[in-house]
Amino acid sequence: MLQGRTQVNRQQAQRILAHLSARQDEMVRLLKECALLESPSTEPIALAAMFDLLGKRLHDAGFQIRRFSDKISGGQLLAAPQARMRRRPTQMLVGHVDTVWPIGTLDSMPVESREGRLHGPGVYDMKGGIVQAIFALEGLRELGLEPSVTPLLFLNSDEETGSHASAAKIRRLARTVDRALILEPSLGASGQLKTSRKGVGRYSVKVLGRAAHAGLDPEKGVSAILELAHVIQTLFAMNDPLQGISVNVGTIDGGLRPNVVAPESRAEIDVRVRTQHDADVIDRAIRAMQPTVPGTALHIEGGMGRPPLESNARNRALWNRALASAGLLGIELSEGSAGGGSDGNWTSLYTPTLDGLGAVGDGAHAVHEHVVEALMPQRAALLACLILEDPLKVDYPRASAELRSTTGLSGSRQDVG
Repeated sequence: MLQGRTQVNRQQAQRILAHLSARQDEMVRLLKECALLESPSTEPIALAAMFDLLGKRLHDAGFQIRRFSDKISGGQLLAAPQARMRRRPTQMLVGHVDTVWPIGTLDSMPVESREGRLHGPGVYDMKGGIVQAIFALEGLRELGLEPSVTPLLFLNSDEETGSHASAAKIRRLARTVDRALILEPSLGASGQLKTSRKGVGRYSVKVLGRAAHAGLDPEKGVSAILELAHVIQTLFAMNDPLQGISVNVGTIDGGLRPNVVAPESRAEIDVRVRTQHDADVIDRAIRAMQPTVPGTALHIEGGMGRPPLESNARNRALWNRALASAGLLGIELSEGSAGGGSDGNWTSLYTPTLDGLGAVGDGAHAVHEHVVEALMPQRAALLACLILEDPLKVDYPRASAELRSTTGLSGSRQDVG
């Protein structure tokens, strides 16, 4: 049964907030340490260093660590309490250690505190959220507050490049858990939580024509570029701002030389939608496109990479709990919608999901990236209160067995690496 009322009382919430507020300097120090470990998505060795740092910290805090490797990313880390009851429901905290910043960015974007803000590559998106999650988990342990829903922390290393290696694990875990708390940064200066996100699609349209000399016998050619011009107009006509649908032709390419009728051309398309219904409609429309220039052919590839994170009933129930917890903490909280996708788009398919629970700041993917240091304890406390919440859904015996099958974790096994 879905519930909106918080299970945490004011005394507990204020106790958590006071404890974490006293550790603000420690939070900032750990975030600096993380930011100094540059970890772009394409550098497995650098990503391993981040996992080593976080894995040791979590192990020392009483968590069992499992590391996963693959051939196309820096792998993943899953942390679960070493001492936990079997068949107890679980919840997942989801984050990523990779950033968009290449090795060497620290030379031009040093990690430094200025006027209460910590600047540096990756501090906002999203190492700040990971640090807050670690302190929330440590704080609950230090205060003797045991969640009735066992928290798992899942960190991947390829979110910024589409989560191609980790999405399957995220989906399998999401099927087994009571809820998913996404550690992506909050939205805007007021730190809105993200209760919806657009789905994201990528498509490629290749047009085939026939080459000919543009001066001697142009009538023997069939211009792939002319057909692409029609395709582009068709695609842009699919935009519907009021419905939240955007179809953007981001790059085009084609032709051989100015004096040759183009035998081939290509367009790369980005699609954003608010609902799965709209995703299906746009997908069908793109795939149904037919050439208008006689003699040309279209080859369409791609699809929706991440589904929308919709503001459905179960996600609203989790938002309502966050709102109630914020009231106990004395935090003003609002919600917003993000145009970009996250791993919360995947978890929302299977379990109540709330996104934007990371740091408050600004500058994701920008040179002014920073977090507001004084708000880190508040957001860590909010996360801790949500972790303490009672279950939102049931059917745990099956979920517990599937969790063990998916992750290899058990109640007694310790796997640190």
